[in-house]
Amino acid sequence: MNCPYCENKDTAVLESRVLPLGEGMRRRRECKKCTKRFTTYEKVVNLDLKVVKKSGGIEDFDREKIVKGIKKACWKRPVTEEQMTDLVDDLELKLLNRMTTNVPSCDIGKMILSRLKKLDDVAYLRFASVYLEFASAADFAKLITSLAN
Repeated sequence: MNCPYCENKDTAVLESRVLPLGEGMRRRRECKKCTKRFTTYEKVVNLDLKVVKKSGGIEDFDREKIVKGIKKACWKRPVTEEQMTDLVDDLELKLLNRMTTNVPSCDIGKMILSRLKKLDDVAYLRFASVYLEFASAADFAKLITSLAN
């Protein structure tokens, strides 16, 4: 592990802790050259998960792409970083527990929508407008009416 301060490759692990739910490791390290301390996190990454797009194309699952979409939907809303992270963690766990490694993008979109609906109505509407490809204000009105009922 390279030191983030001086780029030295010689570092020592001072302490290791398992993250909650056993989802990875937190390690406290010290650089042997500059003696500064830093923390690293190790997390198991499943590289086998593929997303099947509407067009039929297949691409690797990209957690950061989902995080960006959720952050845009929740922008200036009373939704905490922790709530967004929990949402993405839950979604990723459900996808990894499926019997298949190929997941249709529409399934991912529906899963995000159902979680955002419970979290924040405005974030839900924002995400839905992109995911459901709203063409007019009437599309918004229909969704808002369905939310009110």
